[in-house]
Amino acid sequence: MSGIFDVRKETVLITGASQGLGKQFARVLASHGAAVVLAARQIGKLQQLEGEIIAAGGRAAAVAMDVSDLASIPPAIDAAEAKLGAITVLINNAGIAAEKLAVEHSAADWDAVLGVNLKGGYFAATEMARRMAQRGQGGNIINIASVLGLGVMKGLSSYAISKAAMIQATKALALEFATHNIRVNALAPGYIDTEINHDLWATPAGEKLAKRIPQRRVGREDDLDGAILLLASNASRYMTGSVITVDGGFVLT
Repeated sequence: MSGIFDVRKETVLITGASQGLGKQFARVLASHGAAVVLAARQIGKLQQLEGEIIAAGGRAAAVAMDVSDLASIPPAIDAAEAKLGAITVLINNAGIAAEKLAVEHSAADWDAVLGVNLKGGYFAATEMARRMAQRGQGGNIINIASVLGLGVMKGLSSYAISKAAMIQATKALALEFATHNIRVNALAPGYIDTEINHDLWATPAGEKLAKRIPQRRVGREDDLDGAILLLASNASRYMTGSVITVDGGFVLT
């Protein structure tokens, strides 16, 4: 894609790229010419995706990164930049959930969810911003939040709290990083049918949840393609601290 949504000069690091939305983001950005760094704990899955993208004519490299282990972040970025050059876009996509009522949450559940969704994303962003600032060429950070960071549902309290905090972190970091020409925005998806949750939508509970969506359908992975291309490209050059919701109207209910 040429013109305002052109990403051919971008090198994009995507955390949580081994499955779900991260995998889709990698595919669509690579298909539009970006070089993509695939980062996650499951290196085998990343290498399969790397091979798929390269076979299709794209540029990709797989690196092991566990954002819950902050010590793994700098060497993973070092490895990525050694393979594909300076990272210009970071997509903080890694995320987990504990599907339990609040009174059933353990401290370990809380630490795991907040450790990946908030702490890991925050420190991946600050590590990347430090490097971008030192290079003096600006940069772009995209945090994958959720409509549950804007509203809540029973049984997902720690997840909703972590995503709400990441939305606030997006705004705080956008304000601080703007002087270095680094923009920080968030994408807040609604319910999207992925390989992780696919079986849910055929169950009575899944069908009931889908009926709550004003557009009366669950989102497809490619429903996010336009938003991720907007945020990753120069089309969003005057956007920072913004939150884009793509949810079929779910947050309105």
